Amino acid sequence: MEVSFLFSLLLGFLAELSEAQYHYQGLMNYLESRMLAMEERIALWHEQNDRYNSDLKKFKQQASELLEKLSQEHSKLKLDLEGAGVKVDRVEREMDYIETKNPPKPCIKAADKMVEQEAVVEQKKKEQFFELSVCIDIVSNIRAMKILKRVGSPKGVWTKDSKTAKVYIFNGTSEDTLYEFNSVKDLSASAGVSKGKQITLPSAWTGTGHAVYDGFLYYTSERSELQVIKYDLKNGSIADSAVLPVEGQIPVYSLNPETLVDLIADEEGLWALYPAGDTINLAKMDAETLDIEQMWDTLCPRTNAEAAFIVCGTVYVVYNTRPSSRSRLQCVFDVNDMTTSGEAPLLYFPRRFGAHSSLKYNPVERQVYAWDDGYQILYRLALRKKLWAIAPPPEE
Repeated sequence: MEVSFLFSLLLGFLAELSEAQYHYQGLMNYLESRMLAMEERIALWHEQNDRYNSDLKKFKQQASELLEKLSQEHSKLKLDLEGAGVKVDRVEREMDYIETKNPPKPCIKAADKMVEQEAVVEQKKKEQFFELSVCIDIVSNIRAMKILKRVGSPKGVWTKDSKTAKVYIFNGTSEDTLYEFNSVKDLSASAGVSKGKQITLPSAWTGTGHAVYDGFLYYTSERSELQVIKYDLKNGSIADSAVLPVEGQIPVYSLNPETLVDLIADEEGLWALYPAGDTINLAKMDAETLDIEQMWDTLCPRTNAEAAFIVCGTVYVVYNTRPSSRSRLQCVFDVNDMTTSGEAPLLYFPRRFGAHSSLKYNPVERQVYAWDDGYQILYRLALRKKLWAIAPPPEE
């Protein structure tokens, strides 16, 4: 009885052991299949990684070759551009030479009666001129050009009082604040216009036609009427004002539409250039009272005019020319009718940045303070005596 129980127990144990072994074999088979799948995926990843590395190396090689080719083409293009620049400069020099040798007729109000009248009448006119003024200089050429710096707006004015060393900056075409510097050197060393002494005016100026003369600022202010205001820079007050007899709101220079009147100071005092139809008119003003003493029609056209300056009572109007960024002094008007066509200079300004917004002559330094696209430029002028002053015709 006991033997049969033990035998039954042994059979049961063997059956359980067989079943456990079966489950173990199934687990091992499952783990083996998962390991094979992982090995296949790892092998696939290595294959893809090798392919990506190969493609990356190929791309790097192609990119390197392309960059090298672009660098060579860039160097070639740079050489071509430098060669083109040399050719353009050569063409411009040839154009300047041709224009100098074959200049257009200057726009000068020639006094025909001076040519047609007898020599005795001419001599009387010259004797009368000597009684009015002893200033007999005329511009012959531009000796030098100096770019001081670039501060402020594309349009503006910088000028120097001929009686002092102070420099004044008018930034823009409509503002009520100007900036004062003790000298050109101080302006050159400054970080900007805001570093100068600020002077706030009682009213905003209009355009770029301002003048500083003998401690006073002369500027135009557009209210109900176009006014010339005389401002005492020392006392900070308005000394006088006057209404200009200008009809219509048209600019004196077509290329600077903001400037309706250009106030200018030279060796002989205060002047005003203003529009009259298609031409430019000139008025001599009393610097003390702002009274208009005399008026002239210069016959200089407003079209393509940039700016103007006056030397010894002679007006020099600057016009735009082609190619761009080149200007020339073409129209000349002498209030004393003592400048002949042969004496009038036809000057070309050096290559610049844009168009002059203002030209202010300093008679002491014989320099023009120019504002060009935000750049402050100095043009040093060469002057000579008028021909008739050197060798006047003999008396009859």
